[in-house]
Amino acid sequence: MTTSTRGAAKTPAVLVLEDGRIFRGRAYGAVGETFGEAVFSTGMTGYQETLTDPSYHRQVVVMTAPHVGNTGVNDEDPESGRIWVSGYVVRDPARVSSNWRAQRSLDEELERQGVVGISGIDTRALTRHLRERGAMRVGIFSGDAWTGVRDEALLAKVQEQPQMKGANLSAEVATKETYVVPAIGTKKFTVAAVDLGIKGMTPHRMAERGIEVHVLPATATAEDIYAVNPDGVFFSNGPGDPATADGPVGVMRAVLERKTPLFGICFGNQILGRALGFGTYKLKYGHRGINQPVQDRTTGKVEVTAHNHGFAVDAPLDKISDTPFGRAEVSHVCLNDDVVEGLQLLDQPAFSVQYHPEAAAGPHDAAYLFDRFVSLMEAERA
Repeated sequence: MTTSTRGAAKTPAVLVLEDGRIFRGRAYGAVGETFGEAVFSTGMTGYQETLTDPSYHRQVVVMTAPHVGNTGVNDEDPESGRIWVSGYVVRDPARVSSNWRAQRSLDEELERQGVVGISGIDTRALTRHLRERGAMRVGIFSGDAWTGVRDEALLAKVQEQPQMKGANLSAEVATKETYVVPAIGTKKFTVAAVDLGIKGMTPHRMAERGIEVHVLPATATAEDIYAVNPDGVFFSNGPGDPATADGPVGVMRAVLERKTPLFGICFGNQILGRALGFGTYKLKYGHRGINQPVQDRTTGKVEVTAHNHGFAVDAPLDKISDTPFGRAEVSHVCLNDDVVEGLQLLDQPAFSVQYHPEAAAGPHDAAYLFDRFVSLMEAERA
């Protein structure tokens, strides 16, 4: 990626999809070129949390909300230490930031971190195209990266980029060193959290419940996990194709063999699926946003949930499955398309969900899942 930041709002820009569809607009954020997988997010709010979610690594995010940036950017809401999206696509960027917590504008933050974006295009048409054709590789070009370059040459650059299927990315976004998030108030439990692309709010939600969280690198071994003497083990969200995650799958199987209480979210759900012997597959365009309806089949309750996943677990919805670790069933399902959104073992304390229950940037319907994890550790201790 090459970038500069002078006069981005007036600089022409072009977005080129790998199937040859082209959208022309204006640069937003940094000027230059960038590549990734084009995906769309249906959230009306929470763009700062979206941008800093490590699960968006190597993805160009198209915002379906037409007006983006009106609340600016602050230093309290990021979910990690940097913006992870490869590029950003909006229709109508806010001309001013109008929120008492704002410290700078969104386009200034994109410029500061060198994130190439585009504005002024028909994001509704782009989203419909991705829904019909599926998520695909894309490039955004502006400034010197576009001037005098033919569309055919830009398309060739896009088609040279690697696919998301087969990408092994979790180690690229995870912590390199173990760190500890202390319990808030009285410490009740210790949890070893394997960081596959963890969001900052996730260990905070556990800390609120009296859990001391030891966040370990994606390359952590079973020995590393049990060195902290955990009451429970957590596997986080993260980017990439779960079919490449043989290391975390092997580690999770070691945890299941010891019957330690286990909770996984998003990528962690896919890891649990693979550990139990199920397959995974790439969704046509994925689920991204904070308004996805999911039913908890154990209670019948329907939740509005936050999603960011392009892969899913291939497990039967209509029966209990026998696995090497006992009986398993699908615990949650997406009401839009019947995609598996959660798994649970019936003979030992392990469960997972495909979505993000940490409620950053919302909604709060799924916060009970952290309480369910606490209940498993309480029962095991008793």
